[in-house]
Amino acid sequence: MSTQERKSILDLPVKVILTEAGTTFFINNNKTLKKFRLADNVEEYGVFLDRFAPMSLQRMLLVDYVSKVEISKSEFMTSRQEIMDLSKLIVYSLLYRQYDSYIFSRILSSDLIKKWNRLNPANIIDEKTRINDTFLQNVLKEKEPDIREIKQQILNPLYAMINHNAALLPDEKNIHLLLSEKFLTTLRPFVWFIIAKFKGSDGYEQMITDIRTSLAEYMEKSKIAEYVSLMIMELAANSENSNLKREAKEIFKGAVDMNAVLFDPNIRRQVIESLERKRELVYLSWKIGSKSTSIGTQGRLQITVFNKESEYQRMKEAVEQKKNADLKKKSLQDFYKEIPETEANTELGLYYLSYLSEACEKVNVKFESHVNQIPGSDLTLVSMSLNL
Repeated sequence: MSTQERKSILDLPVKVILTEAGTTFFINNNKTLKKFRLADNVEEYGVFLDRFAPMSLQRMLLVDYVSKVEISKSEFMTSRQEIMDLSKLIVYSLLYRQYDSYIFSRILSSDLIKKWNRLNPANIIDEKTRINDTFLQNVLKEKEPDIREIKQQILNPLYAMINHNAALLPDEKNIHLLLSEKFLTTLRPFVWFIIAKFKGSDGYEQMITDIRTSLAEYMEKSKIAEYVSLMIMELAANSENSNLKREAKEIFKGAVDMNAVLFDPNIRRQVIESLERKRELVYLSWKIGSKSTSIGTQGRLQITVFNKESEYQRMKEAVEQKKNADLKKKSLQDFYKEIPETEANTELGLYYLSYLSEACEKVNVKFESHVNQIPGSDLTLVSMSLNL
């Protein structure tokens, strides 16, 4: 497993679509928003990132400013690592956010806080509690030694478990250690204010145990990030290869071996340039559940690969008119089994899918995938959804 901090800068053209809160923030700070037409032909506002620090995007994700992230390219292999890093960043960020919400909820429902609220009805602590930011930061600065000690109290048993895990390589152990710290670092300041305030009180130890136990559970969930990134690259590569071969047939009229387009640099470059001129691209889209949505959907991540043809809009309208009557819907597993072995490495796709499904099942994450194909066209929409 690798972390999203692997590269300090990602060279990747990304459309970031904003939530209502994100739009308000950017407008209030006099930032100009762009209007994008996305792969599903919907127009939405956001910002374009061409070369960016992963942490800057992660901060936006953590505060619920991002609703979608989209990439469109004619080829993906030259950006393989960047795309995988982006995918892991999105999954990790959503897990951090979910962990923060879960811990906040657990603390508010703890016996310790219930007792405080009974004894202090004029100063109850709940989800509606508002605290002056300057006051909060001053208290946290004053309590910094206590907070460091509390973090170590939470992490030390996990550190011991990681260091004694013979199945992990030294680099993997370091990654796990950093990841466990990151989960705690991304907890909202108000959580640390509450924990520090009640340090040593009756019920405090149980609170710490809950935080540690759930952290271990979310650490297990984080393993999904690697499998998701591999699955996305496999799907993107399949779409890319399909487009390259189709375009090569049109350009060379069967005069070249179709496999040469994948391995001969000169032929490949010609075909890619032709696809780019025609704007026949493959689109990768991450749709992120918002904190403000209904219960059960805040941790939802939907990933879609659109193989967008030049006739895409016409076909989309035809599909909408017939209310899905012409959509041939199948599972992702069936999709791979039906691909001829000469067209794609189907074993690799099934391998990744099997591991992702198994990993999700182990940590109680709901995973669904399906493929929509329109008969009479080459358009394929592959979707994966996870409830983290």
